[in-house]
Order: sequence, then structure tokens, then C-alpha cells
Amino acid sequence: MEKADVVIVGAGHGGAQAAIALRQNGFTGSILVIGREPELPYERPPLSKEYLARDKTFDRIMIRPAQFWEDKQVEMSLGREVTAVDPATKTLSLSDGGKVEYGSLIWAAGGDPRRLSCVGADLAGVHAVRTRADVDQLMRELDAGAKTAVVIGGGYIGLEAAAVLTKLGVHVTLLEALPRVLARVAGEALSEFYQAEHRAHGVDLRTGTAMDCLEGDGAKVTGVRMADGSVLPADLVIVGIGIVPSVGPLLSAGAAGGNGVDVDEFCRTSLPDVYAIGDCAAHSNGFADGAVIRLESVQNANDQGTTAAKAICGELVPYKATPWFWSNQYDLKLQTVGLSTGHDETVLRGDPATRSFSVVYLKGGKVIALDCVNMVKDYVQGKKLVEARAQIAPEKLADAAVPLKELV
Repeated sequence: MEKADVVIVGAGHGGAQAAIALRQNGFTGSILVIGREPELPYERPPLSKEYLARDKTFDRIMIRPAQFWEDKQVEMSLGREVTAVDPATKTLSLSDGGKVEYGSLIWAAGGDPRRLSCVGADLAGVHAVRTRADVDQLMRELDAGAKTAVVIGGGYIGLEAAAVLTKLGVHVTLLEALPRVLARVAGEALSEFYQAEHRAHGVDLRTGTAMDCLEGDGAKVTGVRMADGSVLPADLVIVGIGIVPSVGPLLSAGAAGGNGVDVDEFCRTSLPDVYAIGDCAAHSNGFADGAVIRLESVQNANDQGTTAAKAICGELVPYKATPWFWSNQYDLKLQTVGLSTGHDETVLRGDPATRSFSVVYLKGGKVIALDCVNMVKDYVQGKKLVEARAQIAPEKLADAAVPLKELV
């Protein structure tokens, strides 16, 4: 039986950072990282941006080169999946029949793309954008001559993919079931801006739409049938409708959770010596007024990885990191700080027509988040306003001539 002092399940951002942080904090025991994919840890955000656009090769999105992991004595066990956890014997069962014994376990398995449940969802040519294999297959189909694409889902993954495909000369139709894109994560001003941008670049963007099924020629997708009976031709379909947290083995082992696995402020689950981090970890977040949420971001995965590593090393430091996110679409860089969920007022700072502006979100008169489009200074300076829950008159926030740092 294999064994390690710390076993990390998941070789994404969180798992990689946890291994790095263990060594940085003086951990000298054995570390084993089990990853479902065959690749060493790599950055996920570029998959729907620079990697799909072929602006970056795979070696440029690797989190660390292979030699780094060897030098740090972090063993990588790739192409393997954990199917069961036995907390009594501290043993993992793997899909290849192997067993692994752990001293401490860090669960960083992330999530799987949410799939369509309609007829035709399993046809060839239907893609998620979650792994290198997903995007490599998508690029092969583009190289084979795919010219029309339907993107289902108007979140960041869908919008980023639509932007890249449009740049590559593909005709893109983007479908969003809700009345506007980014409806779950941003205010109306930002949604309207991005809708206008995508349409200006040639995307056939449709909101408030309902699809019926996917059509194919028996093996490969050929179109998307809408609820009204019309059919959108499609050489390929991209589905970006969220993820399902990969926590089945933990929940089956008795860990508390539901939409993810529950963790405390030190990323500890209800199972002894088992931690969870990243997309799959449900935690009480101070930037969401203490609500239990999952944060799907590189920032969260990295910071929780460090929190878990420190706890294993005997230093209990509560997770209190400020949430931040980013998205690149066309020549637009969106940077978000804080969580805008539950806001009751928005302040527009600057003019969207200039393609450089910010949206400030308030709740009870206090700044809780900012969305900054091509406004790096607002993003950097606005972080302090969010962290302080600053109470500032909206008319002052709206004056783009006044730097936000002067309002702290």
C-alpha cells in the first residue's frame, strides 16, 4: 500500500499551492499529490483565453516546471482518481484498484462541468472548457474546419470562449437563459456593457432564451433546437453552465456538506485530519456577511491551500482573504474585488462608452465590491474600501476625477 504523511487529492491551483505552502512552512514529511488528469499542475483560467487563442503554449501555463516538484520532494501520482475515503483507517481507494494511506488529507478536487440534461448532450462536438483535454479537442475541431459555434451559458467561461472563437473567425451564437449575461455575479450596468461589446464584435447574443435539445447526424452535433422549434446550426457547442463540486467520496465517508463539503475557518472538514480547499469547499465568508458559500476562483484556491498547509504545520490562521476575480475578453480586462451578491445600490464611475469604467456596489451604504473594466487603479485602490466596508457618499464615488485612495 502507498502511503504519505500528507496526501493531496487534486492537482489544480489549490492542490499545487497546498504542496508549495507545506514546504514553505517547514513541513519535512512526505507529500503525495493525486491528480485525475495526466498533466502536472497548470493554470486553468488561460484555457478559455490565451491557451484556446493559442497565444500561450501549454508549457507557459504550467504552475511550476517538473523539476520544481522533484526538488521540493513532492510526489505526483497522475491519471488516477480517488473513489472512496475511509476515515477510520485513513485510507483512500483509487479507480485503478490502488490504496493510499494518509496522515493528513487535503481534498482539492475542484468540480466537474455541469452537463446538459437534454437529448443530444453526449454527441461529439459538445464541449466543456475545464481541462487541457477539453480545449485540445476543441482546437482539433477548429483546425478541421469548424466555422459555427453555439455557446450555452452567459457566465465568464461562455463569454471568454465566445470572444476567442470570434477572434478566430468562428460565427458564434451565445445563449443565456436569464434576462442578461453575468446575472448571478454582476449588476445590470456591467451586463449591458458586455452584451453590447459582444454584439459589436459579431456575436449573436440572445438572452432569455430556452433551448430544447441538441441535434446531430447520429454521432456529431449539427445544431441546437430551441424551444420555439427553430434550429441554430452548429459545428460545435460549448457548454458553460457552472460546475458540480467533486466531493462524492467525502460525503459518502460522512463529511458534512451538500453543495460542496463544509469546512471551518481553518479549512477542516468534519472528518478527522481531512481538509478541503478551493471550488469544492463550502465556508462561511465574511465578505458575504458570513453566509456559507463556495468561491470558484484561483484566489480562493490558493489562499485556502495556504490556510490548510499552515494548519497541518501547527499554525492555525483563519481564512479571511479578500475575494478577487478577473476576466479577459477582447481588449477588455475586467477585475473584480469583493462580492456584490445582495447589493442594494450601484454607482457608475466613469463612462462605459470610453471602455474604461468601474461599477461600485453598496449594501446598506457600505462598499462591498467593485467591477473595474480597464481601470486598474480603481481595482487596486478599491480593495481597501471593500475591506474597510467604507461608507462613502455615492456622489463622491461617482467622481472618477477623484482617486479612490483619497476616499479611504
